[in-house]
Amino acid sequence: MTLAETLRFALRGVAANKLRSALTMLGILIGVAAVILLVAVGNGSAQAITSRIEALGTNTLTVTGTNRGGAGTGGLTLDVADALADPVLAPDVRSVSPLVSTSTTITYQGAEHEVSQFVGTRPSWFDASNSPVAGGAVFSADDEAQGRRVLVIGQTVADELFPGTDPVGQQVTVGGALFTVVGVLAPKSSTGFQDANDIAVAPLRAVREVLTGYGTLSSILVEAKNPDQVDTVQAETGTVLAQRLPTTGSGTAPYRIQNAAQLLQTQTETADTFTVLLGAVAAISLLVGGIGITNIMLVTVTERTREIGIRKALGARRRTVLTQFLTEATLLSLIGGALGVVAALVGARFTIVGVRPVIVPSSVVLALGVSVAIGLFFGGLPAARAARLRPIDALRYE
Repeated sequence: MTLAETLRFALRGVAANKLRSALTMLGILIGVAAVILLVAVGNGSAQAITSRIEALGTNTLTVTGTNRGGAGTGGLTLDVADALADPVLAPDVRSVSPLVSTSTTITYQGAEHEVSQFVGTRPSWFDASNSPVAGGAVFSADDEAQGRRVLVIGQTVADELFPGTDPVGQQVTVGGALFTVVGVLAPKSSTGFQDANDIAVAPLRAVREVLTGYGTLSSILVEAKNPDQVDTVQAETGTVLAQRLPTTGSGTAPYRIQNAAQLLQTQTETADTFTVLLGAVAAISLLVGGIGITNIMLVTVTERTREIGIRKALGARRRTVLTQFLTEATLLSLIGGALGVVAALVGARFTIVGVRPVIVPSSVVLALGVSVAIGLFFGGLPAARAARLRPIDALRYE
């Protein structure tokens, strides 16, 4: 029997029970689509997080304190931040931006919005964190020194409080005090778990007066003059901090220095693990689809026992029968897999749990290849059973 004849018989066998074949292919379709889409979601989330870290620049360090006590308990203070900008002890530091951060409600003409990141800092933070404004302007060093209540808001805050209105120049209420909006930050990509545009930035002194008080800082953002000097700046920062914040009785430092480049590498490794895990979970549905193929092919062999007996009585070889049923099983999985790829490509055009999926070409090839392998593997048992039937027994079957 030629290949064309084998395919023709296989297509005829698949079409003989359209509903049953469609349901079997649906199982494979769901499995393939789930693998491709979940891998795409993991990849899209990883790319969004990576772009946010890269947007900060690989020439920055973030210093966070492990002691959350008051100003006199050895935590991060303004004096510590100013010491990090010492041109003698830290000559490779371009800027130092102390930060305090909290969440609060911003009110405008009766409308309210809960801001997850209300940041108090200095003007140098905008350049160091790669956060330019799309409208208006950032506040000045004089605004920070005088504690003026001015505010730069993210795009989400602008959309929530000022739909169809220019926010610049408007006054909002924060913590019972009036702040004037002077700028709107340019939009940033988000991870789906945290909105990078749900942010408001004000002068450090004003935020401490109105919201956070004069305790320790949340963190300090240190910018190196050049990306290749980050390691040097990290060493300089560590030296200054060791002088200002000695280790505790347990021998641990009351601060932590995070290198943006190291953070990016760690995040990349974590994202790869997360993506593989998602794909492995989705692959279980492919296994279920394979079991469905075994089931339908066993039923098909039972129903066509007399046909098999007649064909073998007319001279059909065992290999011919085996090939025909293997081809039918593979055809079911191949068509289901191809439809699953199409469904995944369509689904990737939509945002899923706040993440825009990014299709990984290798996952498409792998999922389709696995679906074909499943057809061959799970179709092997029914095909072998059909091939082993003796013509006389098959002809007697009622």
